[in-house]
Amino acid sequence: GNMVEWCLPQDIDLEGVEFKSMASGSHKIQSDFIYFRKGLCFGLACFANMPVESELERGARMKSVGILSPSYTLLYRYMHFLENQVRHQLEMPGHYSHLEAFYDDKKGVLPDSKSTPTSQQPVHWLPSIHRYMYPEMKITHPAGCMSQFIKFFGEQILVLWKFALLRKRILIFSPPPVGVVCYRVYCCCCLANVSLPGLGGTVPESKPFFYVNVADIEMLETEVSYVACTTEKIFEEKRDLYDVYVDNQNVKTHHEHLQPLLKINNADKEKYRRLNDQRQMLMYSQEVGEDCSSCEEDLFILFFMEQNNRIFQTLMEVSASQDKTLTAEHARGMGLDPQGDRSFLMDLLEVYGIDVMLVIDNPCCT
Repeated sequence: GNMVEWCLPQDIDLEGVEFKSMASGSHKIQSDFIYFRKGLCFGLACFANMPVESELERGARMKSVGILSPSYTLLYRYMHFLENQVRHQLEMPGHYSHLEAFYDDKKGVLPDSKSTPTSQQPVHWLPSIHRYMYPEMKITHPAGCMSQFIKFFGEQILVLWKFALLRKRILIFSPPPVGVVCYRVYCCCCLANVSLPGLGGTVPESKPFFYVNVADIEMLETEVSYVACTTEKIFEEKRDLYDVYVDNQNVKTHHEHLQPLLKINNADKEKYRRLNDQRQMLMYSQEVGEDCSSCEEDLFILFFMEQNNRIFQTLMEVSASQDKTLTAEHARGMGLDPQGDRSFLMDLLEVYGIDVMLVIDNPCCT
């Protein structure tokens, strides 16, 4: 099995981290990177696999070198260092001086999980959108992957968007390498951004758990909302652990009441068309040199944030009105399909505790 060979500080609780930092099935690939969550902290590890002529090591030496931080938004900065260090550890096992120097330079005090209940210590995982930061946020950072995410899922992102907004437990399966799949976890969480003040104080946060494996089952059993990825097919059978299972581009749910959300309706197609139009305009403006400051990642994050804000703004206005009646016209104004999105709206009102009456039952009136 996997084992922790070396760490600093030596008294830190790293139980289970040896399985989080090396994805199940990694022996089949040469290299990978992996984001994971350990308690209140996030980790990034780089994995590498090197053939060796040693019976004791069964012909292969595999190692991961990783770091833990209370926030993952800056972990990408150390990706290159970790990649170099894991190669160094494969070629010269037991030489830790570079890692010691790195730790002494970067070390910080981690929050004490015993003294502060996790419920009172929310993890602020979404980075602020600062355009000047983007030159260094290439695909090696989760914030640089939204365009790949949308190309991969196509119109299905509108299905994922609804599940993310409803704070469902979303599990993404893929065989190794798992690095790019960790980015899909991040992107899924970005779909649910809302910037309206005072919304959803009681709503569970959309938590990116990144990579999980069978050692995390006990922890996942207690979660009401998360987005995670795994390389272990056994999870598909454990239906009590997730609401939505994503296998490659196939999004599915075993909950009957969520089945209608899997269908792409006309409003979804219109949103997807609008998103692509905006993307084309951005690419054109960059080509002709008019606008080099705008970024595709900004566009995607803001597109969904504005969409979400419009929905919740309307719902809050209706709930504050005298008759509290949500009509087909309201639904269309929110960019939703009055019939196709009816069950989505019902769930949304329930999850966010919004007091509104839905009167879009009659198809002939829409």
